[in-house]
Amino acid sequence: MAADLSGRSVAVLATDGVEQVELTQPMKALKDAGAQVHVVSPKTDTIQGWNHFDKADPIPVDQPLGQVNPERYDALVLPGGVINPDQLRIDPKAVQFVRHFVETGKPIAAICHGPWTLIEADGVRGRRMTSWPSLRTDLRNAGAQWVDEEVVTDMGLVTSRSPKDLPAFCRKMIEEFREGRHERRARATGAADEGSARAAERPAAQEPHVGR
Repeated sequence: MAADLSGRSVAVLATDGVEQVELTQPMKALKDAGAQVHVVSPKTDTIQGWNHFDKADPIPVDQPLGQVNPERYDALVLPGGVINPDQLRIDPKAVQFVRHFVETGKPIAAICHGPWTLIEADGVRGRRMTSWPSLRTDLRNAGAQWVDEEVVTDMGLVTSRSPKDLPAFCRKMIEEFREGRHERRARATGAADEGSARAAERPAAQEPHVGR
């Protein structure tokens, strides 16, 4: 198990307000499996972790978002905490960073409120997934099939509901990250984007003229 992810690089995208255990436990599991793991953030020094409604510890940032190329990473982790993804999803650089993993089919693991940023990156349409219950309507409105399960996998996307699901989340995350890039998902995303572009270019249908 220790060498399962040897040679793989994983980005953990987070900012102030991240649910600390949803960042630290997946990071530990990834490092124990042999991966190189970086905390990537719009902040440049540390981010403030939270334990539910209380401040926890400052967490060092390894790579400032504005200086890092997503191409260097093989997989992405999106921890939750209400404040954290609510800030990331309105940050264009953060959304573009996440979109790289969506469009290339690289595996993504998102827990609790983490999928909020995936919505902005158009990464949930047609996907079977879970989250913290308050995101259910947002995800369904964005085209996801939301289910209430401790961990859900869908072609490289791993999602869980809350910190109590972390053991199952981390196990599935390691499995999916070991499998690597999902070509089918990348092709499906590309086809959907092309279809949307063609639909946008199509002239609007003319309504038939009805004489009086």
